[in-house]
Amino acid sequence: MSTSESTYTPTLTIIGGGPGGYEAALVAAKLGAQVTVVERKGMGGAAVLTDVVPSKTLIATADSMRRVQRAAQLGVDLGDVEPRARMSEVDHRILQIAGEQSRDIEADLERRGVRIVRGRGRVVGPHQVQVTPEGAEEPSETLTCDAILVSVGASPRELPTAKPDGERIFNWTQLYALEDIPEHMIVVGSGVTGAEFASAYDLLGAQVSLVSSREHVLPGEDQDAAQLLEHVFASNGVNVVSKSRAEAVERTADGVRVTLSGEGAAQTPTLEGSHCLLAVGGVPNTEDLGLEEVGVRLTDSGHVAVDGVSRTSVPSIYAAGDCTGELALASVAAMQGRIAVAHLMGDAVKPLRKHLVASNIFTSPEIATVGVTQAQVDAGECQADVVKLEFATNPRAKMQGISEGFVKVFARKGSGTVLGGVVVAPRASELIWSLALAVTHKLHVDDLADTFTVYPSMSGSLAEAARRLHVRL
Repeated sequence: MSTSESTYTPTLTIIGGGPGGYEAALVAAKLGAQVTVVERKGMGGAAVLTDVVPSKTLIATADSMRRVQRAAQLGVDLGDVEPRARMSEVDHRILQIAGEQSRDIEADLERRGVRIVRGRGRVVGPHQVQVTPEGAEEPSETLTCDAILVSVGASPRELPTAKPDGERIFNWTQLYALEDIPEHMIVVGSGVTGAEFASAYDLLGAQVSLVSSREHVLPGEDQDAAQLLEHVFASNGVNVVSKSRAEAVERTADGVRVTLSGEGAAQTPTLEGSHCLLAVGGVPNTEDLGLEEVGVRLTDSGHVAVDGVSRTSVPSIYAAGDCTGELALASVAAMQGRIAVAHLMGDAVKPLRKHLVASNIFTSPEIATVGVTQAQVDAGECQADVVKLEFATNPRAKMQGISEGFVKVFARKGSGTVLGGVVVAPRASELIWSLALAVTHKLHVDDLADTFTVYPSMSGSLAEAARRLHVRL
């Protein structure tokens, strides 16, 4: 290799400072690239500033309410004190943590030598990005680079007849300026986002109605887990209005009115509440980015089409995160960003393997999954043995007053290789990692069964499920 080749420093421009962008920047800088990140609002993007970090901080507060409410079952006398969330303080803490996390990410990037440019990035060529400062009409500079990574995320989908106003009608980015707990929060949408907020506001003390277009909440998730969550919702007084769609949301004198359509509307044509949260999906932030003009293919939904290594139809342009239409998870965005950099830099790279993604729904209880699903097994797409253990028999769960939840493990029929799992419990997001490790590295159920667990522990049930899947040789 010549001297000029050995000292060449590749350049990468990243549009968007969310998980896909900042994770890619960190890895690229470590591998020796010269990296510039163009971000409009703050490092961490929407995931840190208005979405994942704020919502999960709110949920953490709600979970503390759950523990307080159940303290009496553990023999703790709270007297006549009625636990109450002070919403203004809760929201202040949420925004403080989001801001701190954003600043921590920015400081980490700067320590690695990453240049951060404030403004809106637009692709104007296979190797060029124009930057326009926020509020300005003309670009301030044009960045020339070897490769571009687009990681611009998505925004909440809006209904033409239900426009968020940030006062009574909200999308999920607007919830963090409330002075008081909503008297009656109507959540439209029973997917992951809707279920999480319904669970959180229920625990915080609001009356909650959840509008579901399907027969059950969490369509597409493990049916046993979804049914358990519905049972918990019913026990807590959450009003699930199934087989209904929101046709319109309008302000009333002191609240909101949601007009419904569908089969369920025959019994409940309208809902009256104090506030309404619209959780009906997201749309990619790809409009007016210049992508199609330079040859980048977009799908009919406006998402950036990418291959397994995050590359678009233009070889020098990569994309990561919610704007690609892959799984809308911060962890997937980060993985896509790291994969893009590995491919660009000639490092060891494995294509994105969606069947290995561990995900979590932060309801109470949490629902974590990885690998194959019960639906795939039931449909005959995968031959697997399944063991499901209720946490009600787990000693650690009993000690903590946990009565709802289970672990489910899938193992390949005949070989015993761990194919997937479901955990429904408080902190399921932490427990799923051992199953994700097993699925990713094709461990045998005996590998889990023969690994020491702490007694007593919730993870002990994972090992017990594996032991029950052991096949005598």
